[in-house]
Amino acid sequence: MLKFDEELFLKLVEKEGLAFKGQIEEIVDSICQKGYSNIFLIGAGGTIAMMYPYEYILKSNSTIDVHAEIAAEFMVMNHRHFSKNSVCIFTSVSGTTQETVAAAEFCKERGATTLALVAEPNTPLTEVVDYCITTGSEKHSFDTFFMLLYMVIFRFMHNKNEFPQYEQFIREVSLLPQAILNAVKAFDKKAEEFAIRHKDTDYHMMVGSGNLWGNTYSYAMCILEEMQWIHAKSIHAAEFFHGTLELVLEDTSVILLKGEDETRPLMDRVERFAEKITSQLTVIDTKNFEMPGISEEFRKHFSVSINWAVLSRISVYLERERNHPLELRRYYRKVEY
Repeated sequence: MLKFDEELFLKLVEKEGLAFKGQIEEIVDSICQKGYSNIFLIGAGGTIAMMYPYEYILKSNSTIDVHAEIAAEFMVMNHRHFSKNSVCIFTSVSGTTQETVAAAEFCKERGATTLALVAEPNTPLTEVVDYCITTGSEKHSFDTFFMLLYMVIFRFMHNKNEFPQYEQFIREVSLLPQAILNAVKAFDKKAEEFAIRHKDTDYHMMVGSGNLWGNTYSYAMCILEEMQWIHAKSIHAAEFFHGTLELVLEDTSVILLKGEDETRPLMDRVERFAEKITSQLTVIDTKNFEMPGISEEFRKHFSVSINWAVLSRISVYLERERNHPLELRRYYRKVEY
């Protein structure tokens, strides 16, 4: 597969990623023993998008009070639920994202408990927070972060006596890297075909819901807009029929990210509409991917990882077909703003 090292993926995500289980449990258990009032999931750009699935999971499976907040807005909004008893969780590949580091400092100064997942060691974010898991590599960092966040969030739920299936769930987390690899291989040809067909498409609608809303938001903004300079709009399936539907024409690219949680009927409704109008409908459905050994009840959670991994295959083929490196920027971290 183009730009995919299977051995490196398994090393970083399966072997090294799973090795953090004990450390994560110790951190979360320590926080729970001390006591906390709520959880804030804080990020910027791709990392706030990464938090939305876990906010959804907690809201729909737990009574833990949770808030996913954009770092820059969080620091100026005087959030009335935030206090020294809050737990604030951050992720960053580089450990240098300006807004994320500033938000971590903001929370730490006010006495809140701070925890970060960071790829690069010895960076500003690693030095600010109370607890830090450093994975040590930018390669496959999102795949690893997603897996570690499952461990973090479901440990909090377990400690609140809201998730008795925790041990089974964690055993199945260990099967996730192989499920991701299988999905990537199964989807690779379709990803290439999509990139060839849409190399000159100048606008995409991306629709998602539930625990895939974050991926929808992130892929439209961070990949299509930032990394490929393609106009894109992320639309929540629940809001699609309140405006956006009027822009769908017979040649409009509409990409549906279908998961397996409670919001799937919302996506079905959009699909029924779109397939009547446009000839450029793409449906990426996690139900189409096998997850050997993973329980039916947990598939809806793991769809976040599966979906992100297969979307990443589209990225590398778009890069090739459009001759546009994913690292190329006009402004981001290039100019003052």
